[in-house]
Amino acid sequence: MPIDSDSGTPPSDSNRNGNGDSHQLDTPFGSFELDRFPKPKMTRGKQQPLRAWDAADEYLLQWISEQPVLTNASPKTLILNDSFGALAVALQQWPCWVQSDSFLAQQGVMTNLDNPGNSLTSDTTSRKPELLTSLQWPEQPIDLVVIKIPKTLALLEDQLFHLRNVIHSETVVVAAAMTKNIHNSTLSLFEKILGTTTTSLAKKKARLIFCKPQVDSWQGVSPYPSCYTLPEFPFTVHNLANVFSRNGLDIGTRFLLEHFPQRPNAQSIIDLGCGNGLLGIHAKHLHPDAHIHCVDESYMAVESARLNTEAAKSCGFIHGEPCEMTFEVNNSLADTADASADLIVNNPPFHQQSVIGDHIAWQMFTDAKHVLRQGGELWVVGNRHLDYHLKLKRLFGHCETVASNRKFVILRSQKR
Repeated sequence: MPIDSDSGTPPSDSNRNGNGDSHQLDTPFGSFELDRFPKPKMTRGKQQPLRAWDAADEYLLQWISEQPVLTNASPKTLILNDSFGALAVALQQWPCWVQSDSFLAQQGVMTNLDNPGNSLTSDTTSRKPELLTSLQWPEQPIDLVVIKIPKTLALLEDQLFHLRNVIHSETVVVAAAMTKNIHNSTLSLFEKILGTTTTSLAKKKARLIFCKPQVDSWQGVSPYPSCYTLPEFPFTVHNLANVFSRNGLDIGTRFLLEHFPQRPNAQSIIDLGCGNGLLGIHAKHLHPDAHIHCVDESYMAVESARLNTEAAKSCGFIHGEPCEMTFEVNNSLADTADASADLIVNNPPFHQQSVIGDHIAWQMFTDAKHVLRQGGELWVVGNRHLDYHLKLKRLFGHCETVASNRKFVILRSQKR
């Protein structure tokens, strides 16, 4: 049965920030209580206005509800890049897989699915969507693919190539984003990798993308992980699709490498927000007897760090007895023991998905203070305009500028 790409009515305005309940999402599939993860803190007695969904989520659900070919069939559904579970919670009555590269997003999905008020039927437990990392894919054919367009086009490109292994010519593929985040390059990826692509009218500044898989004309494979070499390292650097600065060493990391701390007596060093792991690998090179722990909230980042560590071991760049480096996907240092690290190096991100702010850096700095032993140090590299020194001084009581240039600053705080 054909599906009308322009059908659907604008989502309700009742969930705009400042109007109605900022936690309640009203959809054709039911009303649900949704929170972001981590849950926003109270600010001056008022809840922060950020919601766990946007108009693109509402538009997607409205359109899906108006397609009898879907609503009458209980399709096997794959959801990609669901921010905090708006799509997973609403579509949980169908066999469903939810894939994300973000640990925080997955925790948000899980938290909102576990909310008793969001259960659709008494047998929800047996149908609860299966959560997949960005390195995992369903093992059976999918009838409906629902995509929230990610911030990184490389991630979308990699996902579209991998989708070829789980979809068929009749699979319904629908994607959504706010209009400002859909470009010609976005549509070109769908057209080039999967098949004929069209778009909907814009509703509340959101737009849908429809793609008809053309299985017989598929060519090529995903270009990820991408690889490059650096004068600083005698091995090839591997980067999966969603790794920051995947085509070359970012200038903040290079600046920190030039001024990297050397602590001969350090037993435990943490690369916090490790990305592709190059800071952690360099730490191991300088401190062969120390245990190095790489942590990030991106599954692709941690896997890239693992790949690069193996490459560094094979060429003898890192060694020691034992040559110990460990890797963890987590929300900052949530499960790391207090007073367990001698040195933490950190190149913090300043956005969570499309939301820009300093909340992630603040959590990282706070966690680092708890995890550092007395006398341990936190070294941070960041853009000068972010004023991280103010936060570090507030937390640690002091902050020293180790080095600076026109764009970046390296800061050091010691736990006293």
